[in-house]
Amino acid sequence: MSGLVLKLAPKERVLINGAVIENGDRRSRLAIMTPNAHILRLRDAIHPEEVNTPVRRVCYIAQLVLSGDVEPSEARMQLLRGIEQLSQVLTDHDSRAHLNLASSAVLEEQFYQALKSLRALLPREERLLAAGSA
Repeated sequence: MSGLVLKLAPKERVLINGAVIENGDRRSRLAIMTPNAHILRLRDAIHPEEVNTPVRRVCYIAQLVLSGDVEPSEARMQLLRGIEQLSQVLTDHDSRAHLNLASSAVLEEQFYQALKSLRALLPREERLLAAGSA
């Protein structure tokens, strides 16, 4: 994850390698130079009680790796299996592109990028679930 730049809003919190860091009163940018650093924006964090859809479940597994609660080797197969299951349902071109990026990121142990790609599917999933219940 060398060269990742985080743009933080005032008072925004981020988890970096298990340490919670809070930004000051002004916007700022942090350059993360350490390869394979585990980073999670706390505003984007999914809480356990919110893990109630297929995409959220897969996102949560990636998030657990970034928070240091699960070893990457333990999560890898679960993530790949979850991405494969999602690809059987989300068959449109855009979804496939996000799922392919997520899968590649997992294989390269770039869990932040995997989570970012998977989170892009959340609005689509919400629309599909809303349409299904209507």
